[in-house]
Amino acid sequence: MVVLGLALLLGLTTAFATPALQAVVPALVPRSDLGAAVAMNSVTFNLARAVGPVAGAVVVARLGIPWAIGLNALSYVALAGAVVALRADTPAPARGGARPTLLDSIRRVRREPQLVLLLAVVAAVSVSLDPVNTLTPAFATRVFGRADTFAGVLIGAFGVGAVIASLLPANAPADEDAGAPSRVLPVALLLFGAGLADFALAPRLGVALAALPVAGFGYLLAQTRATTAVQLGVADDERGRVMALWSVAFLGTRPVASLADGGLANLIGPRGTTLVFAGAVLVAAVAVVRGGRVRPT
Repeated sequence: MVVLGLALLLGLTTAFATPALQAVVPALVPRSDLGAAVAMNSVTFNLARAVGPVAGAVVVARLGIPWAIGLNALSYVALAGAVVALRADTPAPARGGARPTLLDSIRRVRREPQLVLLLAVVAAVSVSLDPVNTLTPAFATRVFGRADTFAGVLIGAFGVGAVIASLLPANAPADEDAGAPSRVLPVALLLFGAGLADFALAPRLGVALAALPVAGFGYLLAQTRATTAVQLGVADDERGRVMALWSVAFLGTRPVASLADGGLANLIGPRGTTLVFAGAVLVAAVAVVRGGRVRPT
C-alpha cells in the first residue's frame, strides 16, 4: 500500500509539474530564439524517456532497485533548485480579462485541426514506444534465447538512435507558419514505424540490433518535432493548458498502452504485438501527409 500510495503521489505531482515545465520555456528566451529553445526542451524531455531505462537497468544491475529509486529521486533536487533560481517573464494576461479554463483550451484545440493532428501524433508515438520498454525482456528470452538482463542491451540500442537524433540542430522556425508540422515529421514517423517493424520481424539478433537505433532515431525526432509544433501553435496565455493536453497524450496514454501491450503479447506474442504498435505510427505518418499543412523545413 505504501508503494501504491507513493506511486499515486508521483503521478499527481507529474500531472501538475509537466505542463508547467513545458510552458515555462518560452518565457525564458526572446521570441527570435523560441523555436530553438522549444526544440531543445523537447529533445531533453524525450531523450530522458528513451535513455533513462538503460541507465536505470545499469544501476539496478550494479547497486539494486533501492539505489536506482534513490538516485532518481536525488536528480529532482537539482531540477527543483534550478526552478527556484529561474527568473521568467510573467505571461501577458488573457485577452478580455477573463481567466480561461481548461475547457476553453479544449474548445480552442478542437477548432484547430492542426493541433488535434499533432496531439494525436504525440499519443501515437508515445503508445508505440511501449513495446521497447515492456516487451524487450520477452524478446531477449523467448525470441533470441538470451538472459532477461539482455533487455538492457536492446533498449540501449534504441537509445543510441535517440542520442544521434538529439544531436541534430534545433532549427524549428518560431515565426514561419507556427503550429504546422514540418516535412521532417512524416519521415521521422516512417523511420520509427519501419524500425519497430524490422525489430519485430528480425530473424537474427544482429538485424534487431540494427533496427532498434533506426526506431530510436525516428522516435525522438518525431516526438520532438510534433511537440515543438504544438508549443509554437498556441498563444502564450494558452500554452500551459494546451501542454496539459499534451501531457495527457504523451504520459496519460502509457498505462493504457502497457495494458494493451501485455494483453496482446499473451495472445499473439511479442513479435505480433510490436507489429501492431508499429502500425499505429505508420498510420500517423499517413495522417500527417494527408491532413497536415507542412512547413518547408
